[in-house]
Amino acid sequence: MNAETIQQLIQQGLPGARVQVEGPDGVHFEATVVSDAFRGKLPLARHRLVYATLGERMGGEIHALALKTLTPEEAGA
Repeated sequence: MNAETIQQLIQQGLPGARVQVEGPDGVHFEATVVSDAFRGKLPLARHRLVYATLGERMGGEIHALALKTLTPEEAGA
């Protein structure tokens, strides 16, 4: 698994999202996701939306994923 693949999976699952993923060791990743889909949702619900785009890869191919989830307004502030 690599950062580019994770980025593509998240973007496919959250159309219109801006996604940046880093993970130089290929196992532990950090992602910043900016999406309108997060509007009105608490952090846990936002993270679940992102995890849903990755499915069973979480805990398997992707050992750890640190998330920063923002609405476009939060990202611009």
